[in-house]
Amino acid sequence: MDAGCSSSLYFGSCAFCSKAVYGEGRACRAMGRLFHNTCFTCSVCSEKLSGKPFYSVSGRIYCEDDFLYSGAHPAQEVCNSCGNLIKDVARGKSYHPSCFRCVICRRSLEAEPFTADTDQQIYCVDDYRRVRAPLCAACKVPILPTEGSTESIRVVSFDQTYHTECYGGEVNLI
Repeated sequence: MDAGCSSSLYFGSCAFCSKAVYGEGRACRAMGRLFHNTCFTCSVCSEKLSGKPFYSVSGRIYCEDDFLYSGAHPAQEVCNSCGNLIKDVARGKSYHPSCFRCVICRRSLEAEPFTADTDQQIYCVDDYRRVRAPLCAACKVPILPTEGSTESIRVVSFDQTYHTECYGGEVNLI
């Protein structure tokens, strides 16, 4: 027993440093364990966390800021664009509303129609059609929907794609 703490109450051993915890107001309980106030700190910035919000991930303890911005948070809650924590919005992959933008024109797609390619890149419908539309094998122009339509009409023949007006229909098997 410490000479200076002989009259203080003994509460147990600190979960961090394993030293004895004496005296009222010198310790805190978190996650069912006892810590000295000076030992219960953020594992990134060493901020004292007694009486403050904290997060525990894989045995490490984080203050709120370091949890949100150090990469310690669960991956499914991270914005796919900026990498920061999502608190309220997710669409398949998670995005902040301000980060949910077309990869080509950067226009916000919040409450707008959008599509994604095979690499999960997000596009406004117009840019997706312009960039990802199949090219006509005859005229080499993208095959796009006609004005007022949402679907394109095309002919596929022998692994080649054609506008209906460009396809001659002649097949030479020799």
